[in-house]
Amino acid sequence: MSTFRSIEELVKSLDREKELLKEMFAKRKSLSFRYDYALEMTEYKEERIRYLIDYGVIRDTGDFLEMEDIYLKFFEDVLEVNEEINVSFVQDYLTRLNENIDYYLKENNEQRKYNYQREVKRCLKNIALTTVRNVMDLKRNMDNTYKNEPNYKIKKTKLVRLDEKRNNIALLIRKSEELIDYGQPVFFRVAMDVQMRNVVSDVKLQLNDSYHNLIEIQKQIIHYLNLIDYQNRILEKVKKLKYLKDQFLLEEHTSIRSVAAQKNPVWMEPQVGYRIKLSIDNLRTSDEAFQILKKLVARQKNTPKGMKQLADAIPEGYLDGQSQMIDTVNLQEVHNSFMASSTHLFSFVMNYRYRKEVTRGEKLIFFCQLASQYADELRFTDTYEISDEVEYPLIYAK
Repeated sequence: MSTFRSIEELVKSLDREKELLKEMFAKRKSLSFRYDYALEMTEYKEERIRYLIDYGVIRDTGDFLEMEDIYLKFFEDVLEVNEEINVSFVQDYLTRLNENIDYYLKENNEQRKYNYQREVKRCLKNIALTTVRNVMDLKRNMDNTYKNEPNYKIKKTKLVRLDEKRNNIALLIRKSEELIDYGQPVFFRVAMDVQMRNVVSDVKLQLNDSYHNLIEIQKQIIHYLNLIDYQNRILEKVKKLKYLKDQFLLEEHTSIRSVAAQKNPVWMEPQVGYRIKLSIDNLRTSDEAFQILKKLVARQKNTPKGMKQLADAIPEGYLDGQSQMIDTVNLQEVHNSFMASSTHLFSFVMNYRYRKEVTRGEKLIFFCQLASQYADELRFTDTYEISDEVEYPLIYAK
């Protein structure tokens, strides 16, 4: 296999075949990129495809083409769409950091000591950068796993393994902070110039932010796992009920009738709901989501945004002080008087001395209103009487 002789040659080659590499990267999840399609994108010049194969950019698997892992990983890391979380890089940087610190302390030549010091700064920056990217990848993979994985068992297994990786990242963060604070006290006391102090301060700040983000990720993973268990329990119960119903054994093997008779649900009672956040990556890559967003934008544009018509001014005489007397019966006062009496409600309402003239029909209305509004304070009996073709129960005060 040939190798590129310079960065200029590499960049030119990638730029010349950027359309082909763009399509191959977009279809990296499947083996659907056929050789014939690649030939069409390179203007049917087979030597251009053969050039990329010879230089290890893509590989030929028969009728299909795939991008080599080294370039695939490079594009995923740069574009921050990597799904593989590798914590071994941080451990390697910690090992190299300790080695260069040891070399610095043993070296007598100032120029070589400076080179080791610069390498220590680079390792510290790489530790912080790799940790931040791992946390971002972990958060993205966690959301994608819960929202896009159709198999419940695989979804739960993936989330558990992501939680293990979260724990490993947190362990490496603690190791990095311990190394900076306590592991190499001599080096950070001797070599602590202005640049080193700024680097150490930035690294500790990034590690601290990453650790707090891991705490939130842990809470979200636990929440997702609880949702999966809840959905699995519901699904299993539904399957069992469906089987018993199909076999006409539902009432025989379950207490569904007694359970349903004891339930009295209220239609206004709030329903238990679990909010699912939309996947940002899915909104970026899905054509269906793109069409829905276009419709929403078009709908927002069509919404009139002009000033609404204002009502006319209130006439000056409208707010002039005017009063109106409404002659009504105070049912609360009637109720209080009845509670102090010993007669039944119907007789009391009919014989009560009202402050205005009241018809028999109105008294019947007062009787019904008092019986319904103050039912908790009244004692209803099973005895009924009739007065002028009106049958009424005997109601007493408690």
